[in-house]
Amino acid sequence: MSEKGSDSKSRMSARDLALEAKATIKDMTGLEPERVSGLQWDGESWLVTVEACEMTRVPNTTDVMAAYVVQLDDSGGLLGYKRDHRYLRGEAEDR
Repeated sequence: MSEKGSDSKSRMSARDLALEAKATIKDMTGLEPERVSGLQWDGESWLVTVEACEMTRVPNTTDVMAAYVVQLDDSGGLLGYKRDHRYLRGEAEDR
């Protein structure tokens, strides 16, 4: 098989990258990911933004949410992750 053919085989779909990023956040933080809100190629790796609830409150509009950025290679291998920011669930976000 050509190098190009094997290279394309190892690449993951956007859906699979998103699922891998969600699994990473669950494994690394113990939090249950709620959604993927971003998927971007930075020229070297995939940056996937995953949002999770860090603290539940009553009412739930005051839950403390966090956005994590997971950095993955083409095949879904973890290169790094970090919490990007925190916010309250009910607040509109301007970033």
